[in-house]
Amino acid sequence: MRDYKKELERRTAFIRAVLQDAGASGIVFGNSGGKDSALVGILCKAACPDTLGIILPCASKRNFGADAQDAAAVAAQFGIETRTLDLTAVRAAAVEALGGVTQLTDAALANLAPRLRMLSLYAVAASENRLVAGTGNRSEAYMGYFTKWGDGAYDFNPIGDLTVTEIYEFLEYLHAPRCVIDKAPSAALFDGQTDEAEMGVTYAGIDRFLFTGEATEHDRRIIERYHRGSAHKRRMPPVYASEE
Repeated sequence: MRDYKKELERRTAFIRAVLQDAGASGIVFGNSGGKDSALVGILCKAACPDTLGIILPCASKRNFGADAQDAAAVAAQFGIETRTLDLTAVRAAAVEALGGVTQLTDAALANLAPRLRMLSLYAVAASENRLVAGTGNRSEAYMGYFTKWGDGAYDFNPIGDLTVTEIYEFLEYLHAPRCVIDKAPSAALFDGQTDEAEMGVTYAGIDRFLFTGEATEHDRRIIERYHRGSAHKRRMPPVYASEE
């Protein structure tokens, strides 16, 4: 297990250095009510008093219920400024407009919310001299379980090297609200969705593979398929370079 006292010191120092280098005065992040956003919010607040968490419900019923309540619980316990921006109407307008030029697939529809959320975070950041904090973890990154140019976009990420197992350990160390620690991980892309059910493998199985290289045949097959299929998400887009 990591020494989370040292991890807290090192990661807050990292955040302060990033802010200083950018000449930014504050931070903004999407406070989803999940484990990753909770840890990012806690770390950012410890590093920078001017940390803003925005709750961004978008169509999914749980966004307005348990997720918003859990997000508020984290913000209240750690003194994080909170604003709420309902993106439901924005998503509906986007779906209507896009319907005039293409037939949206289920995947395209599911990815609208993460991209609208990131658009909103960057608009706030640009208006208030803030940086956008990323909330993705190592386990999700390996699987490619994130939306390209959605939650995969950010100015800095203070938890990107941590597995889901370590995220939970860190939250326990920080005495984060039980409602966040005990809930099933979910991107809340649609009602009833959970990460593990959608992927077909548990985070415990993914992390075991990342830590030891060991996995059941079932888990290895899924993990390797996800990793191969999402390679493009972990690379910068190719740019043509003239040989002249």
